[in-house]
Amino acid sequence: MNASPDLRVQIEATPELHPRIEPRHTPISGVVLTSGDLDHVLGLLLLREFQPMRVYGTPSLRKLLMDDNSMFRMLLSGSRALVWSDILPNEDFELCDVSGRGSGIVVNPIALLGHYPRYVDAVAMTELPQEEAVLGLAMHAADSGRLIYAPGLARADESVKATLSSADVLLMDGTFWTEDELCATIGRSASQMGHLPISGEHGSLKAFAGLQRPRKVFIHINNTNPILDEDSAEHQQVRAAGWEVAEDGMEFTL
Repeated sequence: MNASPDLRVQIEATPELHPRIEPRHTPISGVVLTSGDLDHVLGLLLLREFQPMRVYGTPSLRKLLMDDNSMFRMLLSGSRALVWSDILPNEDFELCDVSGRGSGIVVNPIALLGHYPRYVDAVAMTELPQEEAVLGLAMHAADSGRLIYAPGLARADESVKATLSSADVLLMDGTFWTEDELCATIGRSASQMGHLPISGEHGSLKAFAGLQRPRKVFIHINNTNPILDEDSAEHQQVRAAGWEVAEDGMEFTL
């Protein structure tokens, strides 16, 4: 799910992602992209060149990355290129490898009311469908529970709340603690960067206070967020509200 700039570190730290057959083998069959944010896509360029795998993303994201950007477009060239598969909100698809072999895992993309990255020019911003800007992913396999992955959440309306409440495990945007966390350094608020802060009158702790069913885990946490400090009052507050704070190596059984 997404390809962040530290993808190589993730692979090295995870034995399940190490080569199994010969040195140039990879068990990674594909990547699903939830947005065009740089911290979600740059890892594609850091994977070994011409490694055949399937990449899923919206048609708008394909245009931004593969049609309009020559560096990413290079990944589609040659006989051992990436295979791109378009996905759309509310249309189920099965995760498949580059040959089309299914995994048994079905994904339903969820439109999360976000916006396109700042590198997209103003004209394209007005032409691209809003619902394709940022996705959450609801995943399940046969006889399993339902996991929802939502690393970018700009705001929470009643429809989004209802959808996220259907999860058995919810991995949700916990980027910032406050709305103005980075205003002093980069001059932009959490909302302007497409992230609902955790605290505050309109923050996720209050917005999702009634969420009872899922196991709730904050992910995508910025290094300025005090919930990373287990001794902090902020960490204790999210724990008291029934949330967990993600850490490397966590496993979930559905």
